[in-house]
Amino acid sequence: MGGWAIAVHGGAGVDPNLPQERQEEAKQLLTRCLNLGISSLRSSFSAIDVVELIVRELESDPLFNSGRGSALTENGKVEMEASIMDGSGRRCGAVSGITTVKNPISLARLVMEKSPHSYLAFSGAEEFAKQQGVEMVDNNYFITEDNIGMLKLAKEANTIMFDYRIPLAGSESCSAVVESPIQMNGLPISVYAPETVGCVVVDSEGRCAAATSTGGLMNKMTGRIGDSPLIGAGTYACDLCGVSCTGEGEAIIRGTLARDVAALMEYKGLNLQEAVDYVIKKRLDNGKAGLIAVSNNGEVAYGFNSVGMFRGFATEDGFMDVGIW
Repeated sequence: MGGWAIAVHGGAGVDPNLPQERQEEAKQLLTRCLNLGISSLRSSFSAIDVVELIVRELESDPLFNSGRGSALTENGKVEMEASIMDGSGRRCGAVSGITTVKNPISLARLVMEKSPHSYLAFSGAEEFAKQQGVEMVDNNYFITEDNIGMLKLAKEANTIMFDYRIPLAGSESCSAVVESPIQMNGLPISVYAPETVGCVVVDSEGRCAAATSTGGLMNKMTGRIGDSPLIGAGTYACDLCGVSCTGEGEAIIRGTLARDVAALMEYKGLNLQEAVDYVIKKRLDNGKAGLIAVSNNGEVAYGFNSVGMFRGFATEDGFMDVGIW
């Protein structure tokens, strides 16, 4: 065994013009989450406990797009989704259309452990949350001034907003490419929007787990479900690895991105980083996305084809890194 390892992400698709101050805030939050994970793993917490703990921390901070600070739907509400998977026995739980549960990731875990099902959504998931006695809050708790402003911009531009396709200034030889309208599903995309959060962990027993949580896309259609709660697309864990994805949900779903990392390790014998590189290169078609992963022997890996991805890693042998670009 290579010891424990943890990786955390705050989303792929970063505006290259993101103010330095916001970059620092993001790095501080990721560092805080890593330190929390490290102390938990040193105290022999299981992988599944640590991924839930870290994603709860990220949901509680409005910086990224999950829990408080979630993107708004076309009607100005928050509809959140999350999933969690325990590689031991491939148990999983997922929720969608969450509007009043303070920590969707914890509800996803309750679906896994306290219900006969793997996935609950909308009114059924909210009803289950009440039965389980989880903390509920008004939908306004999740809404931030920043996101109200962003929804207004999205509506004015008639766009579903996210920004993975913004090229880095100077990265294109022809400036006309930079100025042409950025398209997503036929709609122009303009400004920075916050992204999904996730965590993957392998504990000292070699058990892998993964968790992902998001508010989805700014100005998304009511009822839209992305990749984050879909097991095998945005989240996957098995006895070999744990994977959490972020980015353009529709492309991640089509590529079954998280499961393909595990499949390449299982069936082709690739190591973790090789498997990650392969899916980013071959499975996204024209989509933009990223992912973090751990393997059962203590490796961490990541990949993305967007401008950046908020990410952090730590391993038992003392390696620690936080990055954006």
